[in-house]
Amino acid sequence: MLTITDLSLQRGGVWLLEAVNLTVQPGQRVAIVGANGAGKSSLFQLLLGQLSPEQGSVSLPGGCRIAHMAQEVAASSRSARDFVLDGDHDLRRMEAELDLAEKHGDDHAAARIHGELDIHEAWSAPRRAESLLRGLGFSDADVERPVSSFSGGWRIRLNLAQALMRPSDLLLLDEPTNHLDLDACLWLENWLRRYEGTLLFISHDRDFMDRVATHLVHFDRRTLELYTGNYSAFETQRSERLAQQQAGYERQQAKIAEIQRFIDRFRAQATKARQAQSRVKALERMEKIAPAHVDSPFSFEFPVADKVSNPLLTIRNGAAGYDETVILEGINLSLLPGSRIGLLGPNGAGKSTLMDALRGEGTLLRGERTTGEHLAIGYFAQHQLESLDLNASPFLHLQRLSPRASEQSIRNFLGGFDFHGDGALSAIRSFSGGEKARVALAVIAWQKPNLLLLDEPTNHLDLEMRQALTMALQNFDGAIVVVSHDRHLLRNTVDDFWLVNDGRVTEYDGDLEDYERWLADRRKDETEAPRRESTSVSAGSVAEKEAPGAGENAEDRKARKRAEAAIRQRLSPYRKQQAALEKEMDKLQSTLMALEQDLSEPDLYADQGKQKLKELLGQQAAAKSRLAEVEAEWLDISEAVESLEADLAS
Repeated sequence: MLTITDLSLQRGGVWLLEAVNLTVQPGQRVAIVGANGAGKSSLFQLLLGQLSPEQGSVSLPGGCRIAHMAQEVAASSRSARDFVLDGDHDLRRMEAELDLAEKHGDDHAAARIHGELDIHEAWSAPRRAESLLRGLGFSDADVERPVSSFSGGWRIRLNLAQALMRPSDLLLLDEPTNHLDLDACLWLENWLRRYEGTLLFISHDRDFMDRVATHLVHFDRRTLELYTGNYSAFETQRSERLAQQQAGYERQQAKIAEIQRFIDRFRAQATKARQAQSRVKALERMEKIAPAHVDSPFSFEFPVADKVSNPLLTIRNGAAGYDETVILEGINLSLLPGSRIGLLGPNGAGKSTLMDALRGEGTLLRGERTTGEHLAIGYFAQHQLESLDLNASPFLHLQRLSPRASEQSIRNFLGGFDFHGDGALSAIRSFSGGEKARVALAVIAWQKPNLLLLDEPTNHLDLEMRQALTMALQNFDGAIVVVSHDRHLLRNTVDDFWLVNDGRVTEYDGDLEDYERWLADRRKDETEAPRRESTSVSAGSVAEKEAPGAGENAEDRKARKRAEAAIRQRLSPYRKQQAALEKEMDKLQSTLMALEQDLSEPDLYADQGKQKLKELLGQQAAAKSRLAEVEAEWLDISEAVESLEADLAS
């Protein structure tokens, strides 16, 4: 399908590829990864004929139809549906020819073109375009809206829909999950797995690559390395190579030690609690693949806040929305130090509205928002990048916040975000989206927040920066509320999920796999009637077929859902009790560790220290006794949880 032979390519005097060879077979779905600036997008430009190599050749079969996703779209009065239909160039050409033939009264030509349009299934094109739009999160009302009325992120989605609309043998997608929410990512995965052509896509979303890719091409030191399998397979294979390099051994061990500390934190509940089990499995997987990231240029943390309140923030009897329109009501929530919340919910359900209400940005129309005395919020969203001073450097952004901080301390801090030397002193005007996002994260971290509100923090970040952000969030002592389509980040940084849906915010008992099944069922219910009238395959059909209970009739499905809801209702108080006991065990273990440290002081065992020694030993005995009681109670509760979860699974 695609053959690259002895290819060398440079941009701006910098060599990107030197004498590389690559063969991609028909039907393969190839993820392309590598550091920012390595040449991934330049390779796409080469395939599209927009660049020429210094030497070598690129070969594609004759007549190969290429579709690609544009990165920008100009404002236009065309409707969203028409814009997507424009992607099918053959359809638009035949429609223009038909219009011309009818104007000239050429019945023979018109009949011929009608036949071609029928073969092309032109009659179903508008419905297919609308299906793509719905899958990518557009509402039915959006179909008729002009392109100019959509924001930049939604226009990128329109570009993606247009690329998917075009019949192609080779599909090129450059970071297609940027600006998508989780629901749209799951839909796109299913669509691409059914795509019959050859797919090349650039992505920094490891779960997306795991679900879509059959092969992976890695840009590494001006070469192209082809791996068989998905991203996880690539990491395993690459880690085996890197593990043999002694120079990286110490850094690899340091990464593993960081991950192990996080696993230890949740070891107790991991033996029982389903949510914790899935997270520990993911962390164990991270440990195995850690050597693949030993050469990461990023290593940072969110410093511990100077002071903290408990609770940090509470909303009671809240209603949130904009102007007089209520989007969410009955909001009752409390964020404590250590809370780690992931927000789930369909597009437009109100996740951003809730985020603004948590920030106190005016969307809370009714109710009481109470903040702790020492609440310090760190907020990240893509529109926050617009508030950065484009004429200031990363160094100056931090220096303005802390004029008395030493130059070296600021430089050291920025080094963890890969801003070194002149890069730390350059105006950010010329920075890429990913570099600006790193500046924004550095500004947040520098201010020592105790509550992080993160709305799609991984957009524009490459794989290594996402890995570093995940590690930093794992070790963050404050509270986190995050909206993200990056499932790897969610699995490894949050403890609980809240579902924003149907105007409510509720605790979600399941994990991301449960949520995906819930979405598939929801999509099935929405599309069930139209599919009875047509033999065509809907955009969400793959996910629907994979969903448990897909063969049930409506009454059986309702009965099953009622039974599951009853079990979850019984589970809820047990899980809350289990979580409370786990927190108490953590505190008791910390107390015992502190007591053991105190008891190691030699002065206690002299005559003048006997009274203090007696007090400490008494405190130690009481803490051990209480710990034994709490552990016994926790085991009883965990057995009840395990039994109910088994009923739910069956």
